[in-house]
Amino acid sequence: MAKKNIDEMSFLDHLEDLRWHLIRATLGVLIAAVLAFVFKRFIFDVIIFGPTNMSFPTYEGLCKMSQLIGINDTTFCADKFPFIIQNRNVAGQFSAHIWTSIYAGFIVGFPYVLYQLWSFISPGLKNNERKNSRGFIVIASLLFFTGVLFGYYIVTPLSINFLANYTISEQIQNEFDVSSVIAIVRSSAIASGLVFELPIVIYFLTKIGIVTPQFLKKYRKFALVIVLILSAIITPPDIASQVIVAIPILLLYQISIYISAIVVRNQKRKENKVKHS
Repeated sequence: MAKKNIDEMSFLDHLEDLRWHLIRATLGVLIAAVLAFVFKRFIFDVIIFGPTNMSFPTYEGLCKMSQLIGINDTTFCADKFPFIIQNRNVAGQFSAHIWTSIYAGFIVGFPYVLYQLWSFISPGLKNNERKNSRGFIVIASLLFFTGVLFGYYIVTPLSINFLANYTISEQIQNEFDVSSVIAIVRSSAIASGLVFELPIVIYFLTKIGIVTPQFLKKYRKFALVIVLILSAIITPPDIASQVIVAIPILLLYQISIYISAIVVRNQKRKENKVKHS
C-alpha cells in the first residue's frame, strides 16, 4: 500500500507511523546490543573496567601533569586502586551482561534512533526548514559521541579515583559490587552525551519561539547555578572535578546563545523578504 501524503494522514495514521519508527529504532538498538553481548570481553575488560586500572590514559596524563608542577604524592600515580570488584548476586553477572549490552546498543545505535526520529518529524517541515536542518543527524550524533567520550575519559576516571581513595577509616576495605562500577561508567557516559545535546535543543526551542538569545543571556546566572548543580550530581563531591565538568557545559551554553541568535537572525531575514516581495 502506498504511503499517504502527510496532509491526508489522520491522527491515528500519525500514531501508526510513529509506532513503526519506534519499532525500527528499537530493532536497531537491539541489533547493536546483540553485537555488544557477543563481544563481552572487549566491552567489560577494555571499556567498562578500563578506568579501574591505573594504566588508563587519563590517570597517566594527570600523573604526568602532577609531576610537572611538582606534586609527586598523588593518587593518579599509584600502582593500583585500593579496591576489588566483586559480584554478590547469583544472577548478578548475567544481569550486568544483559543491561550493559542494551546500554551499549543505545550508544552505538544513537544515530539510527535520531534518523528514525527525523524521518517521522521531517515530512511535517517546509522544504526550506528541511534544507536548513539537513545536518541534524550528523551534528547531533557528533555532539552525543563527544559527550560520551568526555564522560568516559574525564568524568568516569575522576569519579572512580576520588571514590576509590576516599576513606573514613583504615579498618574498612573497599569491595565494590560490579553493578556499582558499571553504573558509574554508564551514567557518566550517557548523561554527558545527553548534556552535550544542549545546542541542538536550544536550536529547536528557538525555532518554535520558546527561547530567544535575550532570554538565554538574561538568565545566564541562573544557568550557571544549574550547571554547577548538574556537575555536582554527575561528578564526585570535589571542587576540581566539578569545575572540569562545568567548563565544557558552560561553553556549550555560550555556543547555544550564538546558535539561537543565528536562528532569530535568519527568521527575521525571511520575514523581511516576504514583506518586500
